Amino acid sequence: MTPGDAQSLGARFQRGDDSALGEMYQRYAGPMFVTAVSLLGDREQAADAVQRAFVQAWRAADGFDPRRELKPWLYAITRRAAVDVYRRERRNAGNVSLQVVREVADDGPSMDRIWRSWQVREALDQLPPGERKVLELAYYRGYSQSEIATELDLPLGTVKSRTSRAQRRLADLLPHLREAAHAVAS
Repeated sequence: MTPGDAQSLGARFQRGDDSALGEMYQRYAGPMFVTAVSLLGDREQAADAVQRAFVQAWRAADGFDPRRELKPWLYAITRRAAVDVYRRERRNAGNVSLQVVREVADDGPSMDRIWRSWQVREALDQLPPGERKVLELAYYRGYSQSEIATELDLPLGTVKSRTSRAQRRLADLLPHLREAAHAVAS
């Protein structure tokens, strides 16, 4: 999606165009879910948080500035919705861990980690499906390259070459993350 497409989508959303909400859901629900899972550690609660975030975004659509990007705006809403879900669940469970609430509400390093996760997810979505699949199996499911070859019914050499190409493409899509990691290490 080009910046112009994002601005057009944002303008349509701000005007209350129902189709814009559907497009936003298709584009951003995945990264929003990753953010919510990172915060909550529970897929069901994360799905609830994403649903709440979209409802909140829709209710606030007329206040959205279409000159801004949707992604950071939705990220902030998702984060707040996840915190709300977390607090509701803990209140209902009757055992609130103040340390965890502080960590969830804190804008410190954990928020940086979640933002990086969002960016990596978006970069993965730009990869060709075959390359994306081998990385997802390797990094999200912990499969070895041999297990991936068996799972996808591919020769091991194909899995290795797809993995290598996918990692190079990710490095090209995410150079700012590598630079940030080197800056922290220095």
